[in-house]
Formats: sequence, structure tokens, C-alpha cells
Amino acid sequence: MNHRTTHKPEIAGQASSLPLRHPVSDWSAGRMPAQAGWKPALLWQRRGFSGTDLLVVLAIVSLLAAVVAPMIARARSKTRLQQCISNLQQVNRAVLLYAEDNKGTVPLLPTSPQPGSWWHYKEKVKGYIGLNGPSSPDEKVFGCPVDRGYGEGGEKLVPFRTSKKYNYTSYNLNSITLPGVPNIAGWQVSAVKEPSRTLLTMEWTAHAPLSWHRSRTGKANAPFYNDAESVVGFVDGHVSLIPIYYDGVNAAYTRDPVPGYQYKYSGD
Repeated sequence: MNHRTTHKPEIAGQASSLPLRHPVSDWSAGRMPAQAGWKPALLWQRRGFSGTDLLVVLAIVSLLAAVVAPMIARARSKTRLQQCISNLQQVNRAVLLYAEDNKGTVPLLPTSPQPGSWWHYKEKVKGYIGLNGPSSPDEKVFGCPVDRGYGEGGEKLVPFRTSKKYNYTSYNLNSITLPGVPNIAGWQVSAVKEPSRTLLTMEWTAHAPLSWHRSRTGKANAPFYNDAESVVGFVDGHVSLIPIYYDGVNAAYTRDPVPGYQYKYSGD
């Protein structure tokens, strides 16, 4: 018996039994959709970089710079402050080691030029930091990174740490031996009544006062102002950044501050 398979012709308008492919399926399978009306070339057409795009990019860059630049500046200032504190800690310790080897006495240089052993003390103590030979700007431990110097009269303004006149140091000893000026030059360390409040070493700015770290005068060395902050070292060995008192007339080093401040120049 003959069996013949009869194929029914598709009727116009009747749905095909083959599954339809959707363009989305083709995209997900990595194929370009082939249905009529699709124009793949147009989908990949590139658009040029317009002037508006450039303005948008510049605006974004400017905004980022406005946010990031102050952050970088603050980080740099903090790093320099920490370096200055670290340097003065070593100098302060060297002075105390000198005292231990000299009957407990803070350096005193009677033959040094006025106003005393203010900065000339350096030659007495630098050996305790491992430095020898003539002073030079290469002795980095005696220099604060933001030391901006203090020109007098027609002097060229150069950092103390690079100045031969000031023995290449940003730091002073509490040893100004002018009449009536409080200091502890030649004192026995054990005789200082309040070692945690009595200054031993300090930045130059503590004598004005001005500030190299949080300056209200920018890079200018005037006017002096109350509560200018300086890095200072104490007889008990600690070092910190503190505000310095100014009475509006006299340089800070010429007197002890009014009550409420963390320091004093006198050993009494």
C-alpha cells in the first residue's frame, strides 16, 4: 500500500510554523538583525567631538582642580609641619644631651655676639646629632622646610637655614642675654621650675611672633600678631605647635605671656 505524504500549501496570511527571530535575540547572540528596515550602519555611525563637548570637559576638569588643589596644598603643608617638628625634636634632644655632659647646664656662650648664644649654640650641640665640621646649609636637620627668613633694612630676604649670618639654622635657643629679657642660658636644667612649660628651643618666628605654618600674613613678615603659631621645644623634651602671645608693642621674646598660654621664657 502506497503512503504519500501530502504537503499542505501555506495559505497567504497564515502564520508560519517556523519561529520568528527577534532583533534583540540576534544582538545577544552576536548577530546583526536582518529584518527589513534595519540599517546597522546607522547604529554605528560616529559623532564628532563638538565645541559643547569640549566646554563640558573643561568645566569638569576645572571643578576637579578646585576640589583637589586645596587638598594637595593641605597635605603638603601638613607634611612640612611634621618635618619641622621632627627636626626640632632632634635639635631639642641634642641641647639636653649637651646639658647632661656639661653638669646639667644649658649652653651659654659669653663671647658670642649680642644678643647672645641665640643661634650660636648650634656649634655646641650639633655633634649630638652626628654633625661635624663648619656649619653649612647641608645640615638639613637645623632647617624648617617653610623657613622664609627675615630681611632687615636692605637685606635680601633668604631663609635662616641658608643664611651664613644666622649660622644656617631655623631654630633658636632660649638664650637671649639682653638686659631684662627672660631666658635660661647657662641654667641648670634641674633648676627650671616648670620644664613642661619653659621653652628651650624654638623657630625664629616665636620671637616676633609670626608663623611659617598657619600664617595670617601670607609670606610677609609683618605685621606681628597675637597667637601666631610656632613650633617650639620645651625643657622636658616635648615639641609642639603652639600660639605665641603678642602685646601689640613688644617682641614676644622680651616677656613671658599673660596667663592662659602653654609656655614661658623664664625658668623661675
